Amino acid sequence: MKKKICVFLFDGYSDWEISYLTPEISKSERFELVYFSENGNKVVSMGGLQVIPMASLNDLKIGGIEVLILPGGEVWEKREITSINNLVLKLFENGKTIAAICGATFYLGQLGILNKLNHTSNDLNYLKAVVPEYTGQEFYQDKLAETDKNIITANGIAPIEFAIEIFRKIQIKSDAEIGKWFQLFKNGIWSE
Repeated sequence: MKKKICVFLFDGYSDWEISYLTPEISKSERFELVYFSENGNKVVSMGGLQVIPMASLNDLKIGGIEVLILPGGEVWEKREITSINNLVLKLFENGKTIAAICGATFYLGQLGILNKLNHTSNDLNYLKAVVPEYTGQEFYQDKLAETDKNIITANGIAPIEFAIEIFRKIQIKSDAEIGKWFQLFKNGIWSE
């Protein structure tokens, strides 16, 4: 049985932040990539891409999810999404991987998930301003992407580094192959 990697989509999600990682996961025979939205209805990305998700939040079985991917978007800063709180907290409690990039890191901060784990975001001072309840500044890493235990976080300008952290976590390829992929997409260098 394939392991499920679920990607949460919503109106205004940052489509480019997941565009490097989803094709690689989709090509793998070990994983099933499941796009879902709150109600399963069509969503429109920040770039205007119209997507009909495969599932709704209610269709998901928490026990069947291996990884949850949260792309960024302005909705996180505005605190417009709370419907996935239960899902995220249960996955976190059960040690499942949650990967958040850009504004989605604010959401993890709002839930208190970043308070005791190494993490990154778009900027520490901005994170503290947007999420006043956040108290994890001593664990903040001034890096493009960071993984601590089962939480992956990334700066909004780092979709390639975000993908690499996820690839390493799920062991989609060998470290050498992941390194070659990184060199190709980050630096335009192809090596045999």
